[in-house]
Amino acid sequence: MTTRRKLVVGNWKMHGSHAANADLLQGILAARPFVGEVAVCVPFPYLSEVAVTLANSSVAWGSQDVSAHAQGAYTGEVSAAMLAEFGCRYAIVGHSERRAYHAESDQLVADKAKAALAKGLTPIVCVGETLEQREAGETEAVVKRQLSAVIHTLGQCIGEVVVAYEPVWAIGTGRTASPEQAQAVHAVLRAQLAAATPRATEMKLLYGGSVKADNAAVLFSQADIDGGLIGGAALKAADFVAVARAAG
Repeated sequence: MTTRRKLVVGNWKMHGSHAANADLLQGILAARPFVGEVAVCVPFPYLSEVAVTLANSSVAWGSQDVSAHAQGAYTGEVSAAMLAEFGCRYAIVGHSERRAYHAESDQLVADKAKAALAKGLTPIVCVGETLEQREAGETEAVVKRQLSAVIHTLGQCIGEVVVAYEPVWAIGTGRTASPEQAQAVHAVLRAQLAAATPRATEMKLLYGGSVKADNAAVLFSQADIDGGLIGGAALKAADFVAVARAAG
């Protein structure tokens, strides 16, 4: 059985300021070392200061999105090459907020993942169902459809991505999938990946959706949950550190 090192990624979403970022990052750095891997995905304007603050530390950084295009007349977009220049290791793609508010299709998400990989970034590919879809018994079909587009686009390179299962109904709502519910979906995703790559047992599958210090340990103890993509709890150093410690 492969032992996968846990990964905890903070998604700051559209939060932050120079002062708040400095306090948050110093709090995280002061808590080192961590047993698992730790990273923060921050708004584009703060990538430079985050890169400087975290340089030569064990904490990685990344973006919350990336363009599917290499360069060109795409006002407001940020390419993978640009992110690579800031030392980004990760790029979140397909977050439910991007899918919902910016009408991102499964194929666009797959194209973004491909663009990220081409420049050495690790895509964190998000999948997840709405409450209506879960209540209709469509969870498995939805997440498999979302992941299928990425598998078909990346081929054998699918083994290089991180997958994050984030049930839309649990993001920022205070509701969390039970450990059993989360594990069941992770097992489905792991099986789908296993059909596509021999590296499936090595791949990190993260859970996201109102993960906090008091529920992180039991979630992360599930067989196919290898850490978390953390929203609200990533904005306070003490909360984020507690979640990161739970991954140990």
